[in-house]
This record gives sequence, C-alpha cells and structure tokens, in this order.
Amino acid sequence: MSSPTIVIVGAGVLGLSTAFELKRRGHAVIVVDPGGANASRVAAGMVAPAMEAAIDDVSPDRAALFRAGRDLWPAFAAASGVALARRPAEWRGGDVDAIAGRLTALGFAARREGDRVVTDEDCQIEPDQAMAALRASLDGAVLERRATGLRQVGDEWRVEVNGGAALAASAVVLATGTDAAVPGAPAATRILVDGVQPIRGQIGVVVRDLTPHPVRGPGAYVAPMTGGAVIGATMEPGRRDTAPDAAVSERLMEAAWRVLGQAPEPLTIEWRAGVRGASADGLPMAGAAPDGEGLFLALAPRRNGWLLGPLVASVVADAIEGRTPSPEARALDPRRF
Repeated sequence: MSSPTIVIVGAGVLGLSTAFELKRRGHAVIVVDPGGANASRVAAGMVAPAMEAAIDDVSPDRAALFRAGRDLWPAFAAASGVALARRPAEWRGGDVDAIAGRLTALGFAARREGDRVVTDEDCQIEPDQAMAALRASLDGAVLERRATGLRQVGDEWRVEVNGGAALAASAVVLATGTDAAVPGAPAATRILVDGVQPIRGQIGVVVRDLTPHPVRGPGAYVAPMTGGAVIGATMEPGRRDTAPDAAVSERLMEAAWRVLGQAPEPLTIEWRAGVRGASADGLPMAGAAPDGEGLFLALAPRRNGWLLGPLVASVVADAIEGRTPSPEARALDPRRF
C-alpha cells in the first residue's frame, strides 16, 4: 500500500472522528484496530459543554474550548450520519445555586425551574449508533489488526500489524486510548502515550424510559437512549479492570433514583465498564507528536471524548495539512507537556 495513505491506530471516538475528518478532506485513510471492547461505547454520549463546565468548575478558557467542540457537531453529524439530539439538560439536588452561578458566569444560557437548573446548550448522541455511523462512513477502511510495530523509512512510516504485513503511510495518528505505545514509537512520544492515566467508568443501560432528557445530580446522571435510558457514571482513576462491579452498580442506582426523585423500582440493566484516558491537565493531546516527522496524537480526552471528538479531529487534520494552528490547537498541542 503506498502513500499518501494516512494510518490511524485506534478505532475509538477520537480515532474514528479523525479518520472521518481526513477522509472528507480528500485523504486516503486506514484505521487499524484489533476490535473487541471499546471504551467509547461506555458513555451516555453527552455533547455537553455547559454541564461539564459547570460541574467541573472550569476556567473560562476551558469552557470556551468545550463550546467550540460543541459548535462543530451539527455539521460533523450531518456529514457523518451520526444522530445528534438537542435536548434540555438539567441539574437536580446538591447545590443548585452553585451550578446555576457557574453556568451564568461562564456564559451559558440557563434558567431556574423550581429546585433545578436547566440549560438548552447541551446535546447528546448515542455511542453505539455514532460508532456504527462513523465506521460506515469510512467505506471499509477499518482493518481489524493490532499494530505491532512502528518505524520511519525516509519520508514515510511503516505500521506493522499482526500477521506480518506492514502498511506504508505518509502520516500516522496514534489514537490508542490507554494502550501502551506501539513498539518503535520515538522516545518522547512513547513517554507521552505511556503516561496517559487510565480512568475506569461504569454505566448501566436500562430497557425502560426513565427521562426525556439528561438529568444530572450528585453522584449520577440519567439520560435517554433508544429503547430506554443510561445511568452513569463513575470516574475511577488508576483502574483498568472492565468487569462490572456490583458495589459500584448499587451506588449508581441509589444516586440515580435520588436524582430522579423516585422510589427505587426493579429494572433490567446491562452494566458496562470501560477505561478511558486522561492527560495531566485533563485535556486531550491532539496534534503533532513531540518527535517523529509525520507522527500525530489523538489521545486522552478524559470523559469528554464525544464532546471533543470533532474538535480533536479538526486539530489533527489541520496539523497534518500544515495549517496555521487555531487557539484550540494550541491548547491541545501534545508538546505542551
């Protein structure tokens, strides 16, 4: 296979989003991924700059970055076939005044409705549908293989995959989640990739309607999904195990019923756990790697992979094309570390 193919290693939300963005700009792409469980499915698909910014009490600059990520979604969804739902989002319980104050201070429209605060600035996708749509948009360009080696040969890269094959690429994007660096990655890149912090998250998928729009509160959220709802989510730094934890499930359910203001009822729930990655400052690493011409990163979005997927994709594609970095690109530059 000859250049100018771009190889993306990893088929989570950042890898698939980057592959789609490059393809729609006219680049030939191949995504290499071993298949199997994917942490991008273990989510409610929140495209939620307002609530994420208020809950984490972020800086105005970070809130603006989240908003920029949200603003790319309508065109990205329309082009890729991802279904984007605009629904109100609300916070119940806990310190409602604090959440309302943060939303207003960060420039998000919000309103008080009794003992809750509501914003219309957030959206939602469904991870299973979104992953399927992004894969379909790539027209068979996802190769179910594990990347086993990486080496630079002149102006090109060779991505070795299990089975003995090697893919030639004009550029390589490492979107490998919390996996170890691909053998052969340059030293500084390897340090960044191996330094991604694993954070375990658990959610429950319920075959029953519980709410028409996302509802958040202390300890849990409940959001609609086709055919039911999703309950989540934990943030457990340092854990890599993906078997659902019964004690975690019980705590999430107790918090979810409190958020909904309802008495507990029997539910049929599929519990899922996945491991997402985070950088030292909680923002993704997107753009040129610190060493290795033609090597790029799309990693570590913490819990905002779906919110920031199109933004990371745009930043990486711009870097590959040699465009002038945007303010968002400078904020996400892997070389900031």
